[in-house]
Amino acid sequence: MPSYEFDAPLWRWQARAQDVWTFVSLPEALSDELLELGEPYARGFGSLRVEVTVGATVWRTSVFPDHGRRAYVLPVKRAVREAEGLTVGEPAHVRLRLVDLEPR
Repeated sequence: MPSYEFDAPLWRWQARAQDVWTFVSLPEALSDELLELGEPYARGFGSLRVEVTVGATVWRTSVFPDHGRRAYVLPVKRAVREAEGLTVGEPAHVRLRLVDLEPR
């Protein structure tokens, strides 16, 4: 399965007072590559399943296309941020591997 590494700052998105999410945006060139490579495998909302490593923490999630940012975005859950000492605005080193590449 293809894998990638990059550094990107964490940013916060708030839909409503109780709904706050933290993300990193994938680099534009990587997002373009995933868009082409992942099109036949995309799930709901155009998402792609990935395995992510940040520091010593490994988890599975999905990346989602964000048309306003022209990039895929990766949600980073609180447990990962706390375990790895990550804060909004600071960069995280991300290793990302596509998984479940089966056409839908």
